[in-house]
Amino acid sequence: MTALRRRPCALFGILLLWCSGLTLAAEAATTPLLLHDFERLDGAPNLGGTMSGWAAEPGRRTGRIGYRLEPASGPDRSRALHLRYRFAPDATGDLGWQITLPDLDVSAYDHLEFWIRGDEVAGYADALKIEFKQPLPNAPFGLLRQGSTVVTGITDDWQRIQTPLNRMNGIADWRRLRQFGIVLQPRRSPVHAGAYWLDDIALIKTGDPGPSVRDPVIPPQKTAWENQLGGKAAAQPHIRARLAGWPERLLVDPAERPADGPAFLWRLARDTWRGLAALSDREHGLPFDTVRFNGALAPERAWLGDYTNVTNIGLYLIDIIAAWELRLIGPEEARARLDRTLTTLERLETHHGFFFNYYDTTTLERTSHFLSFVDSAWLTAGLMVVRNSVPELAARCTRLIEREDYRFFYDPVEQLMMHGYYVHLPHRSEYSYGLLYSEARLGSLIAIGKGEAPVEHWYRMARTFPARYDWQSQSPKDRADKTVNGYAFPGGYYSWKGLKYLPSWGGSLFEALMPLLVLDELRYAPASLGQNALAHTELSRRFTLEHLGYPVWGLSPSSTPSGDAYGEYGARILGARGYRAGAVTPHAAVLALLTEPAVATANLRQLAERYPIYGDFGFYDAVDPKTGQVAYNYLALDQSMILIALANHLRDGVIQKYFAADPIIQRVLPLLEAERFFD
Repeated sequence: MTALRRRPCALFGILLLWCSGLTLAAEAATTPLLLHDFERLDGAPNLGGTMSGWAAEPGRRTGRIGYRLEPASGPDRSRALHLRYRFAPDATGDLGWQITLPDLDVSAYDHLEFWIRGDEVAGYADALKIEFKQPLPNAPFGLLRQGSTVVTGITDDWQRIQTPLNRMNGIADWRRLRQFGIVLQPRRSPVHAGAYWLDDIALIKTGDPGPSVRDPVIPPQKTAWENQLGGKAAAQPHIRARLAGWPERLLVDPAERPADGPAFLWRLARDTWRGLAALSDREHGLPFDTVRFNGALAPERAWLGDYTNVTNIGLYLIDIIAAWELRLIGPEEARARLDRTLTTLERLETHHGFFFNYYDTTTLERTSHFLSFVDSAWLTAGLMVVRNSVPELAARCTRLIEREDYRFFYDPVEQLMMHGYYVHLPHRSEYSYGLLYSEARLGSLIAIGKGEAPVEHWYRMARTFPARYDWQSQSPKDRADKTVNGYAFPGGYYSWKGLKYLPSWGGSLFEALMPLLVLDELRYAPASLGQNALAHTELSRRFTLEHLGYPVWGLSPSSTPSGDAYGEYGARILGARGYRAGAVTPHAAVLALLTEPAVATANLRQLAERYPIYGDFGFYDAVDPKTGQVAYNYLALDQSMILIALANHLRDGVIQKYFAADPIIQRVLPLLEAERFFD
C-alpha cells in the first residue's frame, strides 16, 4: 500500500539501526526509520516497546478508545491499525493512542511520515493531533516534554502525511524520544464517536527541514551599523552614549540609607526610578533589557543589552505614571516621556496587531520571530493604565489596544491561551497556559474583558492537576468538581504547614504576585486569588527562612548570582513542578509589600544591611544568601516591578486604581468575586 513497503532496504536499515544502539549518523540516514508498520503478529512496534490507549482523566467525563490490527483496503491488502473512539456526553478530556520508543535518537531525520484515512462508516473528525514526547532534563520522573502539531484535511481516502519535525516546536533536540501518539480531542471532533485507519509510521529525511524556532533574526540595519564601527565590541561605547545616564558609584554608603522604614522605601523608589530613566535609550524612550556591571562601573567592563521586551515597554509606561504619582517627576516631563515611548511603539513592526517579543533599542528592528501572549498582555495593561491616568493620551493608547485581538492566541479546542506564535514557521508555540495561578492570568482577564475570549476559558485553566500526575510536588487534596457561574470544573488545593493554596508552576513570588502590580486581587477576589496571594507570600517566606535557613527571603526568577545568566528560583512546595531554591531577588521582596507590607519592609532592610547589593540605582538583581555573591545587574523587568509595587504601597494602590477604572477590567470584576478556592 505504501512506498515504504516497496523498499527492500528499509528492514535492513532498521536491523542495522537496532544493532548500533539506535544512534544514527546523518550521512547514513537515507532510508525511512519505521516506528510501526503493524505487520508483526504480536502487534509490537518495529523498534520494540508497546502500544496502548489512554484517557486524560480515566472515569471522568472522557470516554473510551480501542484499537485492533485488521486488513486494510488498499493495493497490497496489508494490515493497518483500526483506531476507534467514543467520547462521553459533554466530554472535556482527551483520548489517545501511543507507542513507546526506546530513548530514540532521530536527529538525523527531518519529517514524520504516516498514512491515514477516516472510517466512512463509523465517522471521524477531519483533524487530530500528533505528538512526540521525551524526558525533560532536571525534572521529576514522568514529566515529559512534548512536540506536537495538528493534522488537518483527513478524508476517507488514504493519504500520506508528511510533517516537518521543526513544526513540533516543543522539542528542539530530537534525541531520547520516549513516545509517539495520536490525540483525539472532543472539541475538535464534530462526531462523538468515530474511527481511523493508520499505517506505516516512520521518520524520513527529505533534506528540507524547514524553519526552526532556533532560527535567529539578524537585524540588517543594526548589523551594518556595528560593522561600520568595527564590530559589536567596538559599538558598545556608541550604544552607551545613547543611554540617558550612568550610575556614579557601584555601592551606596550604608550610612546614607534612612533608618526609618517608610523613608527607606521612598529612597528606594527615588533611586530605582533614576535607574530606569537613565538606562533607557534617550531617543526612543525604550528601556534596555539588561545592564551588567560585572562588579565595576567602568564602562569598558559593563555589558549593555541594547534590546527590549514587550513587557519591559508596558511596565515602563506604568513606571512613568508611578514616578509622576510619587512626585519624582512633574506632569510635563511625564507627558513628554509617555509621548516619546508611544511614538516609538507606533513605529514598530507588528503582526496581526501584536508586537514582536524583542526589538533593538537603537534601530527599532525586531529581533524575534515570536509573538508572546503574556508579554502582549502586559503591554496592554500598561496602555490601560496610561489611558486612565493621562486623558490627553487616551485615544492613542486605545488605538493600540483595539488593534490587538486576543482571539489570535486563543485555542478554542484546548480553551486555553497559547504561549505564543512563531511567524516564520508559521505555527503556534507548543504549550498553553493551562494552570490558573501564573502571571499570565492577567492576560486571560484582559482577553475576556475585551470580549476576545469566552468566560469558560477562565474555568478551563486548572486549579490543580489530577493526582495521577505523579511528578507533582504533592498530590492535590479535595480535587472534586465544583460549579461557579454555571461552569463546572475540578477544584482542589495543596497544603503546607496547615495553610491551603493553589499552586503556581514554579512556586515563585513572580508568578504569584506580579498581577497585583495592577490588579488588587485582595480587594476584588478576597476568597480566591487574594487569599492565595497571602498564602503564597507567607509560605514562601517561611519556606525560605525555616526550611532553607536563609536570613532573607524572596525566591523568584532572576539573574544567577554570578550575574552572567538567568535562573528560575522558587519555593518548591508552592509549585506544581517547583523550581529549585537559589538566589534571593529584591523584586520578589518588594512585591510582597502588596501582601505583607511590614515584614516585607523589614526583609528589604535586611537585604540592604547584610549584603553589598544596594547601588546608585537601588537594589541590584540578586544575591546568593549562602555566599553573599551579588549579581551586579539591572534588569528592566525586575526594576519596574520594584518601582510599581512601591508606588502602590506608598500611594494607596494608585496604579491598581487606574487599572481597575478601565472598562475592560470592570467587565470581569464580577468573575473574580464569584469563586471561593477553599470552600
